[in-house]
Amino acid sequence: MFNYIIYMLPAFILSMVAQIYVKSAYKKWSQVRNYHNITGIEAAQQLTTRVGLSDIRITRTQGNLTDHYDPRDNTLALSQGVADQPTVAALAITAHELGHAMQDRENYGPMKLRSAIVPVVNIGSNLGWILLMLGLVLRIANLAWLGVILFSAGAVFSLITLPVELNASKRARQMLTSTGLVVNAEEEKGVANVLNAAALTYVAGLATSLLQVLYFGSMAGGLGRRR
Repeated sequence: MFNYIIYMLPAFILSMVAQIYVKSAYKKWSQVRNYHNITGIEAAQQLTTRVGLSDIRITRTQGNLTDHYDPRDNTLALSQGVADQPTVAALAITAHELGHAMQDRENYGPMKLRSAIVPVVNIGSNLGWILLMLGLVLRIANLAWLGVILFSAGAVFSLITLPVELNASKRARQMLTSTGLVVNAEEEKGVANVLNAAALTYVAGLATSLLQVLYFGSMAGGLGRRR
């Protein structure tokens, strides 16, 4: 247990910093009205029309920061704090999710790859853990390493997710600027603050996945050395 904490400590710290950053950025910019005084829903309606995504269905969803785009039915779901508030944070989050919609429309490679490996990740994460534990208990190094390899599918998913999210944020900034929904430096700063905070959570997620793989790899490697 102590070794696990040592391995994972950097990821724990980074995750904590990321969560604090997200909450701080969202809290600050959810209290600042945007220049046009439009809610997330209204921003989504304007943006989808202007960037050629008018067939997307816009809905509300329960929870806080639960906003997402679902490519299966072309649905943009906005949390109530985003959907109904005329804030800078609402603009940033709405545009980010529409960035995913643009990726989907353009068959953006990393996004398609991420969707394609979801079944592998689900199987690998569960089966890999089982095989790793069996390998350690039975002292079968090859079985333990097979578990590590399968478990590492989660790290691959996190690695692919990062550029997908960064690209969606880049599209969001460009979208808001080109359509005139963001009109001054203060709003640009707020949008960047919210999106950068969100990006850090994905960096933290990737760090966590990689360090877990390294830790489990060290366990399998130690088993091999004891043989």
